[in-house]
Amino acid sequence: MKSFSVVAGAAALAFTFVPAFADAPAADKTFANKAAAGGLAEVQLGQLAAQNAASANVKAFGQRMVTDHSKANDELMAIAKKQNLVLPTAPDAATREMMTSLQGQKGGAFDQAYVQHMVADHRKDVEDFQHEATQGKDPALKNFAQKYLPVLKQHLSLAESLQQNQPK
Repeated sequence: MKSFSVVAGAAALAFTFVPAFADAPAADKTFANKAAAGGLAEVQLGQLAAQNAASANVKAFGQRMVTDHSKANDELMAIAKKQNLVLPTAPDAATREMMTSLQGQKGGAFDQAYVQHMVADHRKDVEDFQHEATQGKDPALKNFAQKYLPVLKQHLSLAESLQQNQPK
């Protein structure tokens, strides 16, 4: 009887740690989903900026978004494939709606709306990547966040600079 109660006690103790551990991978998966959808959006919005922007600087920024986020997206998809994660293959509904709004704009109006979105979006991205880089439990996703956090900070800095230099 004693051995049964020890085994049962050990099993009960093990189960008390499972929920906390199960939450961490879910948070990592949420990060991966948001990063995938956001990265795809950055590429599509960057392509739109290359077409619709008036400013050469905004066009160049858009192209940088295409280049940098395409590379990050490829790396994230490779991680997902190794871990059998299914990630989004398109931006989320809110981003698609915003893209539709931007598609109807050209020139200075486009530049202002696009840059404003890039500043807000990259502030959130930096926050999300910072959290994953420090709190993530999945080593591959944590390393991904650590690798691309400086890139996103640079994007944010560039977007803020573009925003400050826009005609009022």
